[in-house]
Amino acid sequence: MIVVQNHIPVNPEFRDEFERRFRERNGDVDKFPGFIRNDILKPVEGNEYIVMTFWKSMEDFRAWTNSQDFHNAHSKKIPEGMFSGKSHLTIHEIIISTEKLE
Repeated sequence: MIVVQNHIPVNPEFRDEFERRFRERNGDVDKFPGFIRNDILKPVEGNEYIVMTFWKSMEDFRAWTNSQDFHNAHSKKIPEGMFSGKSHLTIHEIIISTEKLE
């Protein structure tokens, strides 16, 4: 399994707008082959949100980024000043995953 993290620095005055955009998204990625899960992490400190997507494989993620659905999902105009810097991706393969046992 692959985890893709998009680190996005958001100016404080745009936090509500940034979060609203994710709540109101059309969800094309949710139906895409190989997609598993999407988590949006809000910073407790600082200004960097992390958008995490989980994929069955790197090939599935690459297919998503090359798809028309991806381009449609990222085509909405962003308000000027929303971001306080450049976003960047980190990609990892999950080798161990644990959960609390009840």
